[in-house]
Amino acid sequence: MAAKGGNQRNQIADPMKTKTGKTRLGPLGLHQLEQLLEKSNRPKDKAKIKNHIRIVKSRKGFVEAVPVVSS
Repeated sequence: MAAKGGNQRNQIADPMKTKTGKTRLGPLGLHQLEQLLEKSNRPKDKAKIKNHIRIVKSRKGFVEAVPVVSS
């Protein structure tokens, strides 16, 4: 018979992590997401971060800087 509570872990309450330890992207700003993208190693995580950056930019009405053309 298995020991009681063998499947339980001690978890520290961190609002920036999910219960499985993954980073929550929702409350992060654009600058924080770009920093996280630089730190990330996994292609799957990078894709999620890039997608969330695209979503944040579209929500905020973010417009990329357009180079000035002088004639």
